[in-house]
Amino acid sequence: MSTGADILHSRLKVPDHVVYRTFGDETVVVNLRSGKYHGLNPTAKQMLEVLSSSATVEDGIGDLTRELGVDEQRIRSDVAMLCQALVERGLVELGGADD
Repeated sequence: MSTGADILHSRLKVPDHVVYRTFGDETVVVNLRSGKYHGLNPTAKQMLEVLSSSATVEDGIGDLTRELGVDEQRIRSDVAMLCQALVERGLVELGGADD
């Protein structure tokens, strides 16, 4: 299990065997290897999009703080929990900033 600090200094990557699509207010994420579907609310979807395009999770925190208009500490906490949950479900991978 990764710590919050490990997560923040990692690069978040959506692997090739994971796809996601938005339908209305919900985003469905599918792990094609397991065949399991997972739902994301609009905030979690936005976090996933920002974090997967940032050099590191930490780099995405500032963008999310501005976009969502929420306290940075709250964003950090929510991002760490979301990333951990997505990793546990095989929906994202965490690697080094150079990965």
